[in-house]
Amino acid sequence: MLNTKQIMEIIPHRYPFLLVDKAELLEDGRAAVGYKNVTINEPFFQGHFPQEPVMPGVLIVEALAQVGAIALLSQEAFKGKIAYFGGIKEAKFRGKVVPGDTLKLECEIIKQKGPMGVGKAVASVEGKKVCEAELIFAIG
Repeated sequence: MLNTKQIMEIIPHRYPFLLVDKAELLEDGRAAVGYKNVTINEPFFQGHFPQEPVMPGVLIVEALAQVGAIALLSQEAFKGKIAYFGGIKEAKFRGKVVPGDTLKLECEIIKQKGPMGVGKAVASVEGKKVCEAELIFAIG
């Protein structure tokens, strides 16, 4: 299991935009699972439906992308590089993420050619899928 410090050695994100608290690599550069402990202290809850705090969908997708980047950038050829968004396809939101939830973030790299990769990503809370998307990465 990678802790926050180890994650920050792989991807360049920092507070308040680092959205993965811990992660594990399932296959060398092919898949990763991450976890985000969602708390009421998140800065986005101040303005995103403060009467009913809900984690913004775009940040759920970003958290999934960070997990995909952890998988890709753990490959020897990409160490020290940055994974950029190349695209988001078929994003679907199926449930709310609220303070107190632990968001499980899974990304499997299903296609890779040179510095480009495609990941199948799923976010869930307590086994219930809350978001899924196909993410395209460009390594630079």
